[in-house]
Amino acid sequence: MRYTYQNLRGRRSGILIGVPEKAAQDLVKNFVSMIGNPDIISPTVYLTPDIFEYEGKTVIHIRITTSSEVHSFKKTIYDRVGDADVKITATGQIAQMYIRKQKIFTEKKVYPYVKDEDLRLDMLPRLRRMALTWNDKHPWDKMDDTELLKSAGLIGKDLETGKYGYNLAAVMLLGRDDVILNVAPVYRTDALLRRVNIDRYDDRLLVATNLIDSYDLLMGFAEKHLLDKFYLEDDVRISLRNKISREMLVNTLIHREFTSTYIAKFIIEKDKMYTENANRAIHGEIITPDNLEPDPKNPIIAAFFRNIGLADELGSGVRNLYKYGKRYSGQNPQLVDGDIFRIVVPLNDNYSFDAGSDNTKNKTSTKTSKAENDVLIETLILNHLRENPKMTQKEICSTAGLSMRAVQKAFASLQKKSILRRDGAKMNGSWVIESTED
Repeated sequence: MRYTYQNLRGRRSGILIGVPEKAAQDLVKNFVSMIGNPDIISPTVYLTPDIFEYEGKTVIHIRITTSSEVHSFKKTIYDRVGDADVKITATGQIAQMYIRKQKIFTEKKVYPYVKDEDLRLDMLPRLRRMALTWNDKHPWDKMDDTELLKSAGLIGKDLETGKYGYNLAAVMLLGRDDVILNVAPVYRTDALLRRVNIDRYDDRLLVATNLIDSYDLLMGFAEKHLLDKFYLEDDVRISLRNKISREMLVNTLIHREFTSTYIAKFIIEKDKMYTENANRAIHGEIITPDNLEPDPKNPIIAAFFRNIGLADELGSGVRNLYKYGKRYSGQNPQLVDGDIFRIVVPLNDNYSFDAGSDNTKNKTSTKTSKAENDVLIETLILNHLRENPKMTQKEICSTAGLSMRAVQKAFASLQKKSILRRDGAKMNGSWVIESTED
């Protein structure tokens, strides 16, 4: 939390308030006493309040930097979402907060009892060929299996515990199915087609194998159920379907948090397709090419995918989704960085980028405007309210990974456009969606 010039002023009036000069010292003493009391804040924190004069007023300034600890207030843990404090009670949410705060790369966890026979080392010749197809001078070509695995960071030593051996990244990339199930019991990707039976599904594929084979299976599901529309780029035909599916599926496979109990999803519906996976949220906002700050969640796994040509440099996936998503459906995708990471790509079977005109004439900017971003947030909120009309703004902040300011703005806009209205009292009422003009 940072206190700036604006924080010194009243939120509504814009007038500097300050504190009584004679009370300043006592206020500081009470504050220091409170933050040092483990029955109030645990673990305790050390902060240094400063008293100074500003515009003739006495002001107490406290700089609060980001902590690597998860602190509780009176034995209750809160998560700061925008301007709101959201109470956290579920053990999964608390565990996710610890991971997010401590910047833990869980893929590096060493399993000293995992042996060669627990891995699909028979896949290595194929993976070498993939790497050489991507780079004919790839160093893996001259390495034996053990050297390759060490080079890829799949074998190492935990400097904290002294354990040596294969890590979680090795198990997820090359592990046999039973070994993966033992290490990550709820790991799987649930692929669903929902075009006719939207309450259940028209087709389903449960994928719970290593990440390399998972990619192939999920790509096969996408190719089976998505149109492969004609598109030329520099006089070369490009598969928009494969470009988009690749970026979505690679992201949900390599950037997920494998220790979470949340089951990853790949769902194709009539008007959109989307992926969801557990995530170590960094910013908790809508991601666009303009505000993108690449941050690898599993750098070892991501590097392995880049070595075999299934992923590009960090950040390229977002740019490709915006570029090719617009050409596939005429609309920009939506990427939400929360504890559940979501990629939503609109679908429109009647849209064709090349239909009836020269390719260059239909090209439109992929840059997302502020207005488009507002519409994306409103659409996300409406989707949540369709599932649960009783959701509060704070709950939407927590589940969607949006700031309270963005949610409040979207609610006000939707109500002003008569798309959304409140039915019943504040405590036990619900939201009613009047129109689907989102």
